[in-house]
Amino acid sequence: MSVLPLVFTSGWASGINAYAVVLLFGLLGATGVTDEVPAALQRPDVLIVAGVLFLCEAVADKVPYVDSVWDGVHTVIRPVAGAVVAALLAGHNGSLPELAAGAVGGSTALLSHLVKAGTRIAVNTSPEPASNIVLSLAEDLSVAAIIAFAVFHPVAAAVIAASLLAAGIAVVAFLWSRIRRYLRRRRQRRAEKRTATTGDVLPPVA
Repeated sequence: MSVLPLVFTSGWASGINAYAVVLLFGLLGATGVTDEVPAALQRPDVLIVAGVLFLCEAVADKVPYVDSVWDGVHTVIRPVAGAVVAALLAGHNGSLPELAAGAVGGSTALLSHLVKAGTRIAVNTSPEPASNIVLSLAEDLSVAAIIAFAVFHPVAAAVIAASLLAAGIAVVAFLWSRIRRYLRRRRQRRAEKRTATTGDVLPPVA
């Protein structure tokens, strides 16, 4: 079961930025920094695709509202990536069944993705763009630091990842009323656009 902490940490990080996880693991393995990375993640074509998609995410993730659209598209992609990376790590290590590792990595990635998406919806209710940029940079740096740390100290990294996940869930729960107001206003605006040509008057949103 020694690979389980690394699987959990990679799942948490994949829910935030799956392309960064694949790219970092691949580079760490390809450069010989660690032998814990499976060969599939070190392939040049995998590294190139992950690098290009990482750059796309680095831009989209810092633009208000575009980041939420990007998160919506990745609701499936990030958990699947988390499951695949976890299964590869388990298969390379041989100490945890790949199916179980995939379940842990995928479910953890889904949770951290939902936390990220919920936080971004709350941040997008503010009119200025600086908070999106700061939050995106903080996420990217956190993923890079924890993945690099997890390669050498998997248990400690897993504890940090679990703490960040729990804190993120608490923050989203605290901000949920703000998120609901934002979603209600957006539905109201869409309804107003649909009825603009009919002359109907919609009741105000509470």
